[in-house]
Amino acid sequence: MIANVNYVKEVMKDLKAKKKFGQNFLIDANVVDKIAGIACDHDLTTIEIGPGLGALTQMLLKYSKNVEAYEIDPDMYQLLTDNLKDERLKVYLGDFLDADLSKYQDKVNVCGNLPYYVTTPILFKIIESGLDINRLTIMVQKEVGDRLSAEVGSEDYSALSVEVQYLFEVRNEMNISRNVFYPAPNVDSAVISFRPIRERDKEFEVGFFELVKNCFRMRRKTLHNNLKDLYDEELIEKIYEKADLDSKIRAQQLSLSDFLNIYDVIRGYKNEG
Repeated sequence: MIANVNYVKEVMKDLKAKKKFGQNFLIDANVVDKIAGIACDHDLTTIEIGPGLGALTQMLLKYSKNVEAYEIDPDMYQLLTDNLKDERLKVYLGDFLDADLSKYQDKVNVCGNLPYYVTTPILFKIIESGLDINRLTIMVQKEVGDRLSAEVGSEDYSALSVEVQYLFEVRNEMNISRNVFYPAPNVDSAVISFRPIRERDKEFEVGFFELVKNCFRMRRKTLHNNLKDLYDEELIEKIYEKADLDSKIRAQQLSLSDFLNIYDVIRGYKNEG
C-alpha cells in the first residue's frame, strides 16, 4: 500500500519533496480510499492530475475503468511507472496545463491533489477545455476550497467563481488534517467536488466565459471601463438599460444571472447587426 508512512519515508530517503511542485504525500489509506470513492465510477475513465507517489492513483484504479495520470516531476513519473503495473493505467510525463484534452470525447471523471499556486489555472483549463465531466474532485488547501464558493461582492469572488457557478454544484466533501500528509504542510486541506448542473454548450461557453473574464480584467475599474475597449458606446448603453444595472457597478457586484443577461444583450445586438 503506497499510502503508508513507512513506505513514503523509505522512498523519500532518496528523493526530496519538491516545494515548487507542492509535494506533500498522503499516508492514510482510509482517507485515500474515501477520496477515490467520491471521485470515481467503475464504468468511466478518471483523469488524475499530479499523482506523485501514486497513493491516490492506486485507489482510483480500484474504482475506475481506467486511469490516465499527468505527472510533471520526472522522479515521480519513474516511480509510478516502476511501481504501479496495471494495464488500465497510463502515466504521462509533463505539465497538465500543456496537455491536449481534446482526445477525451467520452464522459470522464477528473481528480487531483492541487498545489495552491496552480489551482486556478488548472480549473480554468478543465472548465474551458469542454471536457464532458461526470465529476471533478480536487484536494486543495482549505482556504482555497472556501474561495471556490465565494459569494457576489466578496473579495474572493472572481471570473472563476462565475464559471464554476454556471457549470457546477460545488460541495465540500470532507476536510483533511495536515497530519495525514508527509511531509506535513502548514495548513489543512479540503476535498471539493464539482457536479455538473447543465449540458455543455461549447459555442455558448466560449463567448460567455470570454465576456466574464473581460469584465474582471481590472477589478478596481467599473464594468463600463472594462467594456469600453471591447464594445461601442451604443452597445454598452443597451447593456446597462436592458440588464438594469447601475452605471457605477463593478464586476464583483454582478451575479451569475447578471452576467447571463449581459451576454444575452450582446448576442442580440450582434444578431441585429
